[in-house]
Amino acid sequence: MNIPENNSVSNINRFNGFDELYDRNRPQPPQLVADLLVNYLQKRPRLVLDVGCGTGLSTMIWAGKTAEIIGIDANHDMLGRAQMKLEQQPVSGISFQHGYSNELPASAGTVDVVTCSQSFHWMEPASTLQEVKRVLRDGGIFAAYDCDWPPVLNWQLEREYEHLIDLSERLLEQHGDPEQQAVKRDKSTHLHTLQDSGYFRFVREIVFHHTEPCSAERYTGLLLSQGGIQAALKLGTPASHLESEIGVLKAMADDFFRGGMINVLFSYRMRLGIK
Repeated sequence: MNIPENNSVSNINRFNGFDELYDRNRPQPPQLVADLLVNYLQKRPRLVLDVGCGTGLSTMIWAGKTAEIIGIDANHDMLGRAQMKLEQQPVSGISFQHGYSNELPASAGTVDVVTCSQSFHWMEPASTLQEVKRVLRDGGIFAAYDCDWPPVLNWQLEREYEHLIDLSERLLEQHGDPEQQAVKRDKSTHLHTLQDSGYFRFVREIVFHHTEPCSAERYTGLLLSQGGIQAALKLGTPASHLESEIGVLKAMADDFFRGGMINVLFSYRMRLGIK
């Protein structure tokens, strides 16, 4: 397996050390994702690869819908959390492997569906799609899907959330090691990237929504599950202002939720291509 380039290593390392927090707070994609892709495939898939699977939230939705699904991730912390959950509660047909998006553990023409949930923007697109083309069967599907941040709830909370994301990125630009900067691509270009590759006979974007119950603690946890926030907090002293601003968001969330649970809306955008 090839060693990834420096920016790829930085992308991978950005998710070190907070796998439990990530898994506890991030939304699990709705079953609609698997249902949509099975409908497009027009048969029960034999093999699905979930690339950039993180802690396995997006892998588990395929239970019972495919003969085999392999969750693949390059971050050992995230993958370890996924494997631990599977050991605690085994699910037939599901496994996890360490790997990279441009070196997938499958023979040519053997995969029905390749998914990237909240992950394609961290990958080098040209080599990733070339590898996707190699492993997909004719008629197979590639689907990159993401939810919008922050979830839909309250404009003051959303404005503060967005402010903190912007602040964390500015701190990383100003105080981070230039040689260790992560490279995050614009998700809005995914559709054009699939079209321009020339690998797919049909490409489209699908928008859908999903609600999940949320508390004040989880809302703050969603913010803290962002890789940029965690990377900025690791800067130490330069992040002291960020830490105090996170306290402001926490107080706002406590005041808004008042100890209760409220359904929040996660809006998803899926870009898919049919080989």
